[in-house]
Amino acid sequence: MFRAIADVLRQIGAALATVVTLPFRALARLFGGASRSGRRGGGGARRPGRTRRV
Repeated sequence: MFRAIADVLRQIGAALATVVTLPFRALARLFGGASRSGRRGGGGARRPGRTRRV
């Protein structure tokens, strides 16, 4: 019973965290991509060894 309640609260917290961080992640991608493309000339290519977290 308590485990089910904890799972529901965990899912709600994860969804809330995603919604709250989305604008910041979008801004970071926008400015991070612009600074990388200006410095490296690679058009915002990802660094090797990094995986995208979904």
